[in-house]
Amino acid sequence: MTATPRAGFLATLRAVLWSFIGVRKRQDYQQDASSLNPLAVVVAGLIAGALFIFTLVMVVSWVTASP
Repeated sequence: MTATPRAGFLATLRAVLWSFIGVRKRQDYQQDASSLNPLAVVVAGLIAGALFIFTLVMVVSWVTASP
């Protein structure tokens, strides 16, 4: 049995960002499931989630700012 090489952090981040959108082919999902490190997925998810929330807070504060 051949070991599947582990994906790098950028590949993990790309997979997490695709999961935020919710669009993923089954073949890509299966490849990700066999090559992604679960700890890297959690870290990438936390980073992406924090950036998303930060962006939302900044947009809302910019829109609601007094002239």
